Amino acid sequence: MRPGALAALLALSALALGAAPASGPAPRPLPARMADTGGGTQLITAVAPDTDSTTGTVSWWDRRGGRWTQTGSAPARFGAMGLADGATRTQSTNTTPTGLYDLPYAFGIQAPPLGTAYPYRPVREDSWWCQDTVSRAYNRWTEPLPADCRASEAEHLITYPAQYAHALVVGFNYDRPVPGRGAGIFLHVNGRGATAGCVSVPADAMRRILRWADPGARPHLAIGTSGGATAVTRY
Repeated sequence: MRPGALAALLALSALALGAAPASGPAPRPLPARMADTGGGTQLITAVAPDTDSTTGTVSWWDRRGGRWTQTGSAPARFGAMGLADGATRTQSTNTTPTGLYDLPYAFGIQAPPLGTAYPYRPVREDSWWCQDTVSRAYNRWTEPLPADCRASEAEHLITYPAQYAHALVVGFNYDRPVPGRGAGIFLHVNGRGATAGCVSVPADAMRRILRWADPGARPHLAIGTSGGATAVTRY
């Protein structure tokens, strides 16, 4: 064999021996691995490593041509005591309820970001969110605070200028509120640290989500962990 041919053969052999194994198929997008996405063509996922976590990732997705594509992502904060199964979670536990929820409407102390199409309610001086379990307004926005809802058991929305600059109502315990399960769960702007049970993101991310959200696409929010009994893929 000619020297040049032998060198070429040795080089090819070395390349074959050192070659990395062929990679497998790319993993399916997270929404494609979920049990349910709400039936719309937009989805927000909020995923924590485990139920003890107070941080994780929020991502928002669009379904086009039968395929889910990630449109944006941001770091997220959860309840100060982590996450709890939404089916058994109780009020005043500082936990974020896992599950799949609709997003009834947006609200904010600031004007909606330019391009927002989602129903948006402005916060006024007399805007409250009632969390009093004996009130007929339990887990509802009220203006003004009704007589049967104690101020000590309600959030005066305008007093949270950072968190409620922009927010989305999360439909946890919302359609038929059960007293004691929890009230006032939102996707909102970050405060100083972990939340009392909401999901929060940086201010710019919240503005991007509001500009992206299309009520006609019926967006939902799925909250869960990376694995285990509260895995986001279960919802």
